[in-house]
Formats: sequence, C-alpha cells, structure tokens
Amino acid sequence: MSKLIRLGILCILMGLAGISSAQDIPNPKIYDALEWRLVGPHRGGRSDGVTGVAGSDHTYYFASTGGGVWKTIDSGLTWKSVSDGFFGGSIGAVAVSQSDTSVVYAGGGEKTVRGNVSFGYGAWKSEDAGKTWKQAGLEKSRFISRMRIHPENPDVVYAAVLGDIFKPDETRGVYKTTDGGATWEKVLYSSDVAGAVDLIMDPNNPDVLIATTWDIKRTPYSLESGGPGSKMFKTTDGGKTWEDLTKKEGFPEGVLGIMGVSISPVNSDKIYAIIENENGGVFVSADGGESWEKTNDDRNLRQRAWYYTRIFADPQDEETVYVLNVSYHKSTDGGKTFKSANAPHGDHHDLWIDPQNNQRMIIADDGGAQVSEDGGSTWSTLMNQPTSQFYRVTTDNSFPYRIYGAQQDNSTVRIRHRNDGRSITESDWEPTAGGESGWIAPDPLNNDIVYGGSYGGYLTRENHDNGTSRSVNVYPNNPMGHGAEDMKYRFQWNFPIFFSPNDPKLLYTASNQMHRSTNGGQSWEVFSPDLTRNDKSKLGPSGGPITKDNTSVEYYATIFTGAESPLKAGVIWAGSDDGLVHVTQDNGASWQNVTPADMPEWLQINSIEASPFDPAEAYFAATGYKSGNYEPYLYTTKDYGKTWKKITNGIDPEHFTRVVRADPVKRGMLYAGTETAMYYSKDDGASWHSLQLNLPIVPITDLTIKDNNLIAATQGRSFWIIDDLTVLHQAEPGMENSSLTLFKPQDSYRIDGFKRKSATEGTNRPGGVLVYYYIEEKPEDELKIEFFDDQNKLLKTYSTKGIDGDTLKVKQGSNEFNWNLRVEDAEDFEGLIMWAGSLRGPKVVPGTYKVKVTKDGEAQEQTFKVLADPRYESTQEDLVAQYNYLLEVRDKLTETHQAIKLIRQYRAEMDSLETKPANLEMIKAEMDEIEKTLYQTQNQSRQDPLNFPIRLNNKLAHLSSVVGNGDWAPTDQSYEVKDELTEKIDVQLARFKKLEQTQISQILNIEELRTKLDIKK
Repeated sequence: MSKLIRLGILCILMGLAGISSAQDIPNPKIYDALEWRLVGPHRGGRSDGVTGVAGSDHTYYFASTGGGVWKTIDSGLTWKSVSDGFFGGSIGAVAVSQSDTSVVYAGGGEKTVRGNVSFGYGAWKSEDAGKTWKQAGLEKSRFISRMRIHPENPDVVYAAVLGDIFKPDETRGVYKTTDGGATWEKVLYSSDVAGAVDLIMDPNNPDVLIATTWDIKRTPYSLESGGPGSKMFKTTDGGKTWEDLTKKEGFPEGVLGIMGVSISPVNSDKIYAIIENENGGVFVSADGGESWEKTNDDRNLRQRAWYYTRIFADPQDEETVYVLNVSYHKSTDGGKTFKSANAPHGDHHDLWIDPQNNQRMIIADDGGAQVSEDGGSTWSTLMNQPTSQFYRVTTDNSFPYRIYGAQQDNSTVRIRHRNDGRSITESDWEPTAGGESGWIAPDPLNNDIVYGGSYGGYLTRENHDNGTSRSVNVYPNNPMGHGAEDMKYRFQWNFPIFFSPNDPKLLYTASNQMHRSTNGGQSWEVFSPDLTRNDKSKLGPSGGPITKDNTSVEYYATIFTGAESPLKAGVIWAGSDDGLVHVTQDNGASWQNVTPADMPEWLQINSIEASPFDPAEAYFAATGYKSGNYEPYLYTTKDYGKTWKKITNGIDPEHFTRVVRADPVKRGMLYAGTETAMYYSKDDGASWHSLQLNLPIVPITDLTIKDNNLIAATQGRSFWIIDDLTVLHQAEPGMENSSLTLFKPQDSYRIDGFKRKSATEGTNRPGGVLVYYYIEEKPEDELKIEFFDDQNKLLKTYSTKGIDGDTLKVKQGSNEFNWNLRVEDAEDFEGLIMWAGSLRGPKVVPGTYKVKVTKDGEAQEQTFKVLADPRYESTQEDLVAQYNYLLEVRDKLTETHQAIKLIRQYRAEMDSLETKPANLEMIKAEMDEIEKTLYQTQNQSRQDPLNFPIRLNNKLAHLSSVVGNGDWAPTDQSYEVKDELTEKIDVQLARFKKLEQTQISQILNIEELRTKLDIKK
C-alpha cells in the first residue's frame, strides 16, 4: 500500500506530464544511492496543530508548518515524521478518532498566515496510527485549520477550510464527510474571502458544532484581517442548518476579525470565545451562545490577533480556560482574570488537553510542540525536532565548513556540515549575527566575523573570536509600527546581504536601493537609484481594519535579491519583490532595467544567480504565489539581460520556484528548489527532472553549492545536503543498461566520522571516501571492492563472499560504499580485553589511490585522491612516518595475537590427547607463562584491567591509540617505548617459536593447526 500511495503522490507532485526528452537524461536508478543527509539543527520550528490520544500515557501528534505530521510515543522524548513518503509541507490540523485511535486525519495548510506562510495538499487519512496514509479529498483547499471527528464514527469528519488566502476562493467554508474522506459536502459558507478558521464540536453532543469564519487576505504587500465575512455560526443538527451567533446579545459590534471558540465539556451551555474587534477580548456565553458577556480585554491576550486567537476550555473544570498568545494564559475564574506562563519557546498556537486527565497536554508554538504531564508545570524539550524554517543558506571557508541560516522564530545559526564523531549535535552549532529573518554573510578573510540581518533594517557584525557584536545598520531608524510609505530606505524582512566574490572587503546590502561598505559597516555608500516600481498604493500600513501589524514583512517595493558576477567585478544584478530585474556593468555608475518582457508583472524575484562561467550570463527564480499564482518562473540570459529565456519545462505547473543555482563545476547543470520538490537540469534549464530522492516534501527556500556538496535550506525541515554531486556530473543516459558502472569517487579528506541516523541529532558524513557504482543485476557469484595505492599494492578488500567475517552487502541498481581509508586491522582473538588499546589499521597517507569493483569477473577501476586534513600543520613526511609507525605496531600486534591463538589451540589439542607425553605439563606450563607475559589472561570483563595489570600486547596497542590520535608524526618517546615493548615481545615470540619447533612439533601436527588458524610461518 505504501508504495502505491508513494507512486500516486509523486505522480501528482512531481509533474510527470510535460517532462520531455526522457531518453536524453540519465535514468534516476543509476544514481539513486545518493541521499539527502539531514544536517539539522534539531531545534523545533513553528507548529500550529496538536493532538494526543485520550487515555494514552505517551502518544501525541503535531502539525508542522512546513515539515509534515510528527508523532511521539514517549511523551516528547523523541519525535518521528509519520507523513514522509506520503505527503508533507505545511499542515494546519491533525486529529485522532476517539472511537478508533488508529484513525488519524491531517489537513494541509497552516492557520498562522505569516509572511512565509505555505499552503498544504488537502486532507489525509491514516488507519494505522500514522504508519501509512491516503489522500482524503479537499485537494485544492490550500489551508485547513481544523478537523473534528465524530466521537463514535471515524468516517464522519468536519473540516474548517480557510481556503486560498491569496485570492478570492469559493472553496472556503466548513466541509463534512460521512465516508471517511471519499466525498465531502460544503455545509457552511460565508464568502469567497472568508474561510473557516476555528471549529469546535460539543463533547457531549456531536451534532452541535460552532464554527468561526475569518475575512482574511494576504498579498505581497499586505495582510488584511477582518471584514464582513468574519462571523460565528452554530449548528445543532450536524451541519444541516447554521445560526449566526454574531447577532446575539452582548456580541461585539463593528468589524470582526479572527475568532477562537471553545465549548466546556463540563457544561455544554458554557462557551468561551476570544474575538478580534475594536472592543474585543474574551467573551463568555452561559446559555449556548444566545447571549454573551465580555470578561477580559487585556491586550496581552489579543495582541497580533491574526497570529494567535485560540481559546480552550478545560475538560474537567468549567471555570478553567486557556488563551494562547505570545504567552499562554490560564484563568480559573471563568475568564475574568488570567495568569501568564510560557512553554519552552513561546508564541503559542494550539493546545490539546486529554479529556480524561487535564494534567496531560501538548502545546504548539513557534518552537514546535512540547508535552506536559503535570498541567504545564514542566514541558518536554523543543531541541529534538528538525523542523526549523530557514530563509536562506550560505557557507564559509572554515574546515569542515559551516552552514549559515536564519531560523524563523528563533536565532541565526552556523552549523558544521560534518564532524569527526558519530552525529551532528548541539556542540556543532551556535547562534551568529543577525536575527530570525535575515541573510548572513561570513567575512571571507575571517570566518569568525559574520554579518547578519533581520527585520527593521537590523544589521549586526558578530565577532566570534572575542564574543562582541556591533550594530551596523545602513540607516538605524526603527520602523516598527509604520508602513513602508514612511521609510527613507525600505528594508524588507529578508533583505539581501552578501560579500563581493571579487573583493573580500566589499560588503553589499539592499533596501529599495543598493548599498555597499568597505569598512565593515562603519559607513555605507548608496550606489543605485530606486530599483523598484515604487508604487505608492502598495506601501501603506498592513494588518487590516482592526489590528495593524507593521514589522517589515509586508514592506514592498524592495530589492529582494542580488548577486555580483564572480568573473567580472562591477557586474551586479538586482531583483525586486515587485517584479523588476536590473543590472549594472560599470559598478553602479548606471543601471539597466532588464526585466523580461513576457514575465507577469508584480512577481517576486526571489533569487538571482550570476553564472560561474560567463559574466553576461545569469539566472533568476521568481514567484507570484502571494497573488494566487503558483506557476514556476525561471529565466536565463546570455547577454546581460537584453534577452531572456523562460526555462521551466518539466517542473510541475503548481511547483512555484524559490531558487535556482548553477553548478560551478559542470556547465549547464542547474538546481532548482520549489515549494514542493527539488529539481535539476543537465541542459541549462531546457528540461528539468526530479532530484527529490529521499528529501521530504517541504518548501525549499534556498540552495548553495560548496565543494561539490549541494546544501538546501528548507522551510520546515532544517538543512539537508547531498555529499557528492560528481555522481550526477558523470551520470549519462544508457548507463542503466550496463552490467557495471563505477563512478569516479570524489577526492576525499583524511578525516574520521561515522554515519549514524538519530531521532535527536543530525546525520554525519562518514569519514573516508564514498564510492558509488551501479549494477544492472545482483552478482551471480561475487562482487568485490578493492583499494590500491599508487604502486598498485592492495590495501583493503571487501567481498559479498565475506572476508574475516565482514560481508559486503549489495543491491540491484545504485549502491554506495564507504571506505574509511584504513588498511587492515591487527588480528584479534576471542575474549580479548584491553584498556585504551587499539587494533585499528592506520589511515592511508594523502596521495592518489585506486578503487576496483569486480562483478562476476567484470572489472572497472577509478582513481581518486586522499587529501590532508587542513586543520593540521603536519607535513607529508610526518604523515608517512605516522603511517609506517602504526603499520609496524599493527603487524607486531598481529604476530603477538597469532602466537596467543596458537598457544590456545595447542593447549586444547594437548588436553584431548589420549596418551599424554611425560613432558606435556612442562610444555603447557611454559606456554602459559609466555601467554601471560603477552596478555593478561585474568581479564573477563571490560574493567578487569584496573584490577589485573595489563601486559605487553595491551601496552603496544596503547601506542596505536596514542600515536594514531590525530595526524601527527610520532614523538621521539613513542619510538623509544615501541622499541622497548617490541624487544620484550620478540623475546617471548622467540621463546615460543623455539618451544614450538623443538617440543610441540614432536607431539602435535603444528602445520595442520597453523593452516586451521590460517597462520603463515
């Protein structure tokens, strides 16, 4: 079932129709061993929907606003995405059936309609507690804010559909299904600009529901909350008829905005509401909605009403009610007074309280979801949810390089893309310059100096070396609360900041004009006119007729993206959020409006890419989704913008485009991130093809390429990376018909690292070299992978037939193999226990190596380079010395352990002899003495070496640990100790050899026993 559903969703989302020239592109099965790797961070992003399983102690779900549906079965200690493989993106509602908790519904599209809001993909249903899902209708609903399930029949469900918030839309309203989502009936409709935002079912009578509708529209330049379509309705017959409660006594008059509503499970006549209105606040009805009384108008409960406005009646106490806002507020006197509290993050959006136990609850906020089992006294962590929303992504030149981005509703982040450990943890990342919404620009000359932006034109210079921060705003005039019409410079929420690729001291930023600084922001030069349409009608205040909301999210007519040619200084591109593209070829002395003539007006130019191959060449991605236009828009020019070509063939017609990047190594290879999927092109955009692989369905907000790695910033699933683009560079049509194809491995650094997938930490890149190969069929006899040095000396072998108990696992199709660059380990023996001793073979030194893959006698070879770890100042001679030293230690350990194994084998054979020679006990005694000198035979548990002193083999193995720590030449004293230990070991080995030849060979067939143990003379 899962595969069928997966195929169906891909057919819908990947836009199979329109993909041309399939025979001219590589078949994906030759490279699908490539994976997107989740880097992290594991720090929760916004959630706006939560639920739990009544009566269960540990199971909860949350809806991520970009990252799908998540489930915990351990009260929030760990979370798992249960929608991956079926659907994803923004989720606005999740609900569990009371009568059959294996039935779960989810609705796409968040209710928190902030500036980076994303729509969803309809309703989805699981009948096995989230293991598998199927589409359950409402495919074009865009935004579903609530789903309510009949308590006795999970096939009866109501959905509050907000609809398309970017344009008038007839799909808005409340819908009902009686067949589990196969069909839906619209049972309530207010208007084409007012959708259903809240919906509550009477816990004591499922035919009684109250719905609120919201007159809401978001444009590229405004948010409008409130209007004649905002109402509250009640049905007592399961949605057949509805009564307008806004006309009832005590209900606030005038323009209404968003409203939240809740019915007390203790007393169905008690209804609580939080209402956006000039005279709004908390309202209570004691008679089922016939009359209302305002009990509280504290602005802390109703600030930024469009973003919050949720209210929840306690399931066991009629007088207890919660209101969610920046803080969450609890009243125990029927809504008259409130006490404020905060979950771990703040900015709270949804709450579920177990109807059977009001101490069990889960809250949704801008940091994901947190669980409390003590009524909110303590909460689970948000630091285990990789649902961060990032606007942009860039990297630095440190090693291993760091990934930078600004996380919505949190801080900026810089995070190592890999490390020497097993996973990417909190110790690998830290906050950096700027705030939640900005671009980030590390100083090319010192990566510990970072520039970052945020809303309001905020721009800081962070010095990580000394922990100082300096504000270097272009024009530090705080714009909060004002519309864009008041601004000297209009800085968008997500305004550009970037360094020149030609001058490492030249920093750019952009408002509606271009600015530059060569002194770290001490001063700024304006070097362009207004490069926007500057339409005054679109520069007014935002928020609507009731509550203004001016944070610069809706500031319009701004430069939204920019780039300078890496090949020619002074060629600078700028794209505005109101649909203009400009270029200067003379460092800003003059600018040309080069907007494509066939492009719709008012598109947002979201990213511009200056070609790494030709200064006249550029690409840009544009979108009109905030105007209700979901088409993809990608363009390229080869003549400084005089002419443009639209390049979207193969991209789904509703996958609006956010970013396009050019591969700096492979000319003509492009990458495009869209709202729904990832694409690549090998023909300069003439055709596009899926590069989704294992990447979840999530908005891709930005891309960058570093060292043949492709890094994606997502809006709801943190940072992801493909570790080796060279496989795509090499992939060609027809390779799928070859019996064996071995791709040339990427040159790899001589560093450690392990790949371990974790629910709470990022996935690391394994150390060593990644080898990719394709086999048309699994081997009939053997597949073998061998590694050789530049003298063709065999270093390491892996085989499907198994070598030393290590069996190579392969599959038909594309395969990935990781060699950690280590040669064979020292031989061990059964029961070996040592303290701080290592048997690992050393890593090969920097140089050129060869990999050979042989399948059933057919072989292919490729060379690759091993690169020195640049963090060390060691020379090549140092590393060769270390390698040779460790090889000598390894070989001596192997020789020692082989002797111990022989001693044990001989002893067992002697004990089984029927006729025992007279000197047998003397021989055994001498063997025991030799073994005990070489190895501490009393060790039986891991910490026994603390009780029984270690012997020669452990001391020698410890040198492997000491000298193998890092990339350094052995110290002089390391040689001294090795020589001393080796000499002592050799004495015992010579003693054993003499005993073996003169006495043991007289009573046992030592050649046969050596062969049995595979020990050569």
